[in-house]
Amino acid sequence: MKELTKAEEQVMQILWHLKKGFVNDILKEIHDPKPAYNTVSTIVRILEKKGFVGYKAYGKTHEYFPLISKKEYTKGFFGGLMKNYFSNSYTALASFLANDKNISINEMEDIKALMEEEIEKQKSINNE
Repeated sequence: MKELTKAEEQVMQILWHLKKGFVNDILKEIHDPKPAYNTVSTIVRILEKKGFVGYKAYGKTHEYFPLISKKEYTKGFFGGLMKNYFSNSYTALASFLANDKNISINEMEDIKALMEEEIEKQKSINNE
């Protein structure tokens, strides 16, 4: 899956939130300083060429919608992150998080609880 630039990702985040919209709808959701209408229109057309966005034409006006879900993109993006930064090792990721001084003890405990819960689920499935 192709990666998105920051501007493309910003537009996709808005389209995922809106579900569908015209360039003006997207522009309304962007915080100041807002880019020009033509800039957003160009980004949307690039996203269309990349296969992320589709559209329905109403004369010369186009209503855009995501062709790829946020979950799909997140999964692909995270896969690239794992490959490029953690050698596809979840252990390396966990070690990175555990050593990050910005993560609180509560967050680490929450992660630990989620992992323990998932371990129990998978053990139950494997024992059936």
